[in-house]
Amino acid sequence: MASPLRRQVALLRRTGSFRLLFLATLGSGIGTWMATIALTADLTARTGSPWWVSLLFIVTFLPSVVVGLTAGPLVDRLSRKRLIVNADLVRLGVFVVLVFVASPAAIVILAAVAGTANSFFRPAVLAGVPNLVDEEDLAHGTSLLQATDWTAAAVGPVLGGVIVSVSGADLVYWVNAATFLFSALLLLRIPAGLLQSEQAITRGHWRDLADGLVAFRRSAALLTALVAFGFAMIAVGFNNVAEIFLAERALHRGAFGYGLLWTATGIGLVIGSLVSGSLVERRDVRNVYPLVFLPWAAGLLGAAAAPDIWVAAVAMVLAGFGNGLTFPMTVLIVQRGTSDSLRGRAFTVIISVHNEVLGLALVAAGALTESSGPRWVYAWAAALLAFGGAIAFVLFRTGEAPVAVREGT
Repeated sequence: MASPLRRQVALLRRTGSFRLLFLATLGSGIGTWMATIALTADLTARTGSPWWVSLLFIVTFLPSVVVGLTAGPLVDRLSRKRLIVNADLVRLGVFVVLVFVASPAAIVILAAVAGTANSFFRPAVLAGVPNLVDEEDLAHGTSLLQATDWTAAAVGPVLGGVIVSVSGADLVYWVNAATFLFSALLLLRIPAGLLQSEQAITRGHWRDLADGLVAFRRSAALLTALVAFGFAMIAVGFNNVAEIFLAERALHRGAFGYGLLWTATGIGLVIGSLVSGSLVERRDVRNVYPLVFLPWAAGLLGAAAAPDIWVAAVAMVLAGFGNGLTFPMTVLIVQRGTSDSLRGRAFTVIISVHNEVLGLALVAAGALTESSGPRWVYAWAAALLAFGGAIAFVLFRTGEAPVAVREGT
């Protein structure tokens, strides 16, 4: 059997449209993460207020919830090609305009517009992938795209920080605008029919929206992805808040330790996402999915008990590896569990619900970290992941064999 990396390289070589999507998401992803650093630094320099920074993150986070709850049918009803190209063009325009604005309010408003475009782009891409690759390549294609996202998340902030330090935020805005132009030009070369085999016939906006919600009740596979990974999102929120306090207060290694834990997690994420496709290539995802929560949980538990930053970093590689396995498989379950005419709505719903859960977890994690300390918060996150894996096991065993859910079925 070919190694996962060889399979993925071969997929890029022989599937031109998927290669275009891969390059587009890699380029725009790096630019987006560069811009995240630039926006934060720019707003902090102009206001000096953590409240403005908090508002910035809220307006980039909130649109995905709103789109999932109100506008998900558009991802299936409209042309996905036009949707993702227009999302790139909107984001291009936002970052060109950002160069010329000075008001903190204007920066936040423009960030909200970009966040709204992001909320349409991501589910449309994930919904379109099964049409770009053969069924036997779907797991590898999905895992490769996720590895691309996490590579961009690792590289982009570093590049953005360096450029902001040397030349200021405006240069990053121009670079990010250029990445969206690059992405749009590549996406224009993908035939629209390869991103969408069938467009949904509307039965009315709210009935279309209800179809997306009902799909999770009718399918044990979709319900498993929604509920089990929901517990994982709580764990993510706990981990994200407690991580800097684990590095600084519990392990006494300051900013260096915090950066080391992030880097270690990123290494694990990329490795896990690259190999996740091979795990389900010849296995039923129902048998594998409950198990991949375990290395994630073990890694967080190891970090909670770590005597020093280096042991914690090794543990976070393991945690990142488990996360890197779990997330692409969650996406794969949704891709295989819905028909093309319903898939966009399924993704907007699950992204919306998971982001709502993450937001609540981030709020709760602050209080828990303050009252109990970061080690206990990490331990609770590990327990939540183990419980998520157990929930996945039970739901898969009690449900019927997965069948792609269609509208009105």
